[in-house]
Amino acid sequence: MDLVIKVATPDKQRGACVVVGVFESKKMTDAAKDLDNLSEGYIKSIISQGDMEGKANTALLLHKVPNVLCKRVLLVGLGKEQEFKDSAFINAVQAAFRALQNTGTTDCAFYLTDISVHERDIAWKVTQLARLSVDCSYRFDMLKSKPDEGNNALRKITICIRDRIDMTIGEEALKQGAAIAHGMSLTKDLGNLAPNICTPTYLADKAKELAKTYKFKATILDKKDMEKQGMGALLAVARGSHQPAKLIVLEYQGKGRKEKPIVLVGKGVTFDTGGISLKPAAEMDEMKYDMSGAASVLGTMKAIGEMNLPINVVAIIPATENMPGGSATKPGDVVTSMSGQTIEILNTDAEGRLILCDALTYAERYEPKAVIDIATLTGACVIALGNVATGLMSNDETLSQELLKAGEEAADRVWQLPLWNEYQDLLKSNFADMANIGGRAGGTITAACFLSRFTKKYQWAHLDIAGTAWKSGKEKGSTGRPVPLLTQFLMSQANMSK
Repeated sequence: MDLVIKVATPDKQRGACVVVGVFESKKMTDAAKDLDNLSEGYIKSIISQGDMEGKANTALLLHKVPNVLCKRVLLVGLGKEQEFKDSAFINAVQAAFRALQNTGTTDCAFYLTDISVHERDIAWKVTQLARLSVDCSYRFDMLKSKPDEGNNALRKITICIRDRIDMTIGEEALKQGAAIAHGMSLTKDLGNLAPNICTPTYLADKAKELAKTYKFKATILDKKDMEKQGMGALLAVARGSHQPAKLIVLEYQGKGRKEKPIVLVGKGVTFDTGGISLKPAAEMDEMKYDMSGAASVLGTMKAIGEMNLPINVVAIIPATENMPGGSATKPGDVVTSMSGQTIEILNTDAEGRLILCDALTYAERYEPKAVIDIATLTGACVIALGNVATGLMSNDETLSQELLKAGEEAADRVWQLPLWNEYQDLLKSNFADMANIGGRAGGTITAACFLSRFTKKYQWAHLDIAGTAWKSGKEKGSTGRPVPLLTQFLMSQANMSK
């Protein structure tokens, strides 16, 4: 997808299609009015006849509009003007791309950035438009013998603004939006790959490719290395698999060596059967997405690499399969983590926290400014928050607020849950320092409580993306979240440290 931004008025725009908006009151935006004046009231007559009422999530494609230089005009419904906020803007852009799918449109000019969006500036609108341009055109057909028929022919998007003063801001926002979208595409590709392809070794190789492209430092620890580090919890999960476990580390230095890094830790269970505590067969194929935390970390690293963000970031990805077998860890086993704390494994399907706890201990060596782990950790989070918001728990309120703010800015929202000491009692074990589960009640919180026992030496936040990392059903696939959230957070941190 070729993304361009320029200063231009719709009446002089040439090409395959121009996109303008109409509010639910049949009120045209300024860009739509310009085209209507050029067409001597043709567009207004179409609207007045009721073909386009301006309702949200609707669109009407017009051909050969009189005197308009573009071959097509796409009218997009914006909904009620007084309710036109960030989600409505995003919905309008998505509706436009849905309408353009399976048409012959090869290029399109968007005139939506001049529409007022509540508490959003021109940079936000350009960033979102750029991100959505790539995101909405994403297809995953690399494993098919023939690509899907009817793929969108759209190859070029022009984001049009009216004021040359906004051009510098717009160009930077376009770059950022494209970088976020490319990071999301990588995250989606990794999540959507079949689990016999996307193994821990595959993730390690992909990390090496990123390191070569963006000049990261890559370190890959294998079983012997992890044994030397005392990573008994991570290796306990890997015992039942024939695929070798990996601890993947990428170091990005966008600032001086004295600057403390932010560490991102991504859960990389490339397939989760549940182990001996076997999952039900129905929809088990979706457990290939249990590495979505790892995928989102790699996608975020790609995004900040493209942007050359002035910040230091370390990515740590514990990667393994969780399989049953004669050598697999059993319920009741006790293992020793890298921190020296012992864990009674009551349920082998609570494996994500086991691999994360050793990675979180490993993060201490970087003396981090903050550590954020990202994991498809608990089904309880899906029950609590559905597929809309990512769960957030933290041992530092300032860090929590920064992530909440970044989520709002990126339209990739999180919701904070408590991390109170009263929940810690649910992890008590008669035979070890702690159990790896705390029962059904408060499952998302007790999982975070478990991780908090390995994060006492730094500021830490936990993101449970079990409900937001992928979609089920007819549109099954990776969402690319929370790459926008993580990238926005890092962008904000980079700006704060200037």
